[in-house]
Amino acid sequence: MLKKKQSFFERLTGTINVENDEEEKIKSEKEKSWVEEEDEAEQLAVDVYNTSDEIVIQTMVAGVDPDNLDISISREMVTIKGERKGPSGIPDENYYHRELYWGSFSRTILLPQEIETEEAEASEEHGLLTIKLPKIDKERQMKLKVKAR
Repeated sequence: MLKKKQSFFERLTGTINVENDEEEKIKSEKEKSWVEEEDEAEQLAVDVYNTSDEIVIQTMVAGVDPDNLDISISREMVTIKGERKGPSGIPDENYYHRELYWGSFSRTILLPQEIETEEAEASEEHGLLTIKLPKIDKERQMKLKVKAR
């Protein structure tokens, strides 16, 4: 936590502002509880890049069965949800060190431009999930024939 700079009067007299310290403690506690509530589903780290005709999203989903991945696509965004199940039967006190994340995860990516949802493809190889999203070709034109009745 950053300490607030003392006022000229506080520096001159050597006093501290107890009210500000209490406000900081309360604010810090509120931030902690808010962060804990938000962490129910961890965010997934992603790479998003652009080619001439598609937007590509890549993320590591090692340890997740592809059938247990939920990918929702709209023209403007993609949401990836899933759950990574950890090893069972190992008590917490037997661990020396834990860094791997086990549990549910979710990530929503706002796309830089609209995509063709019907032509999107997803594949997984060696734990790397790749989602290819073809861009809408706004320059494409089509001739429309008029039907006589």
